Amino acid sequence: MRSSAVVSGILFVLLLVLVATGWAPLLSFDRWVVEALHRDAVAEPGLTRVHRVLSDWIWDPWTMRALAAAAVVLLWWGRERRLALWVAGTSLIAVVLQQGIKSLVGRERPQWEDPVDSARFAAFPSGHAMTATVTCGLLLWVLAMRWRPEWRGWGTLATVALVSVLGVGWTRIYLGVHWPSDVLGGWLLGWCCVATAVLTYRRGGRRAPRTGPGETGDSGSRMGEAG
Repeated sequence: MRSSAVVSGILFVLLLVLVATGWAPLLSFDRWVVEALHRDAVAEPGLTRVHRVLSDWIWDPWTMRALAAAAVVLLWWGRERRLALWVAGTSLIAVVLQQGIKSLVGRERPQWEDPVDSARFAAFPSGHAMTATVTCGLLLWVLAMRWRPEWRGWGTLATVALVSVLGVGWTRIYLGVHWPSDVLGGWLLGWCCVATAVLTYRRGGRRAPRTGPGETGDSGSRMGEAG
């Protein structure tokens, strides 16, 4: 998990530098992709409506935050308060990082004479892509700590999470409100947040005292064994 956090963090910083300095090959690639997809989005209004429903409702950041909030409430109700705070804190930090970097970079979104969707705030990194990555990553992590070998459906849950993360990134590019590098940046920074949260939680759990018989410990042994 440490290497995952470091690699995703380094790649994000590298991408951030390329975007901030306006590296020509990256900008040309971004422009080529969004122009090709925008032509298709304009020509296929029915498909575009499907993308808007997926992007603006099903995979919207507020939908993802609602899922994270529900997980926090359930964990708190189950007296796993340290883990609940970890999920809430990571989600909040991700939002602060996202908005802070957006303001710092101030990248403009693609501009069209015939837009099929609209969005506010700066473009880099993609808030939809980052929020989906953070939420799905945290939820899978929490579930993995409690999953029993005899239970079925883990593959389905993991697939739904992966499709959501990749799918929301695709919709943002298809709808012409983000450059591909915005989405990649959201994925990288989002995963860095998740990996860092898991890593620091495990380290804190190893230092925490053991709970007594019959007590619920937020940093139980299953956490160390999962992933």
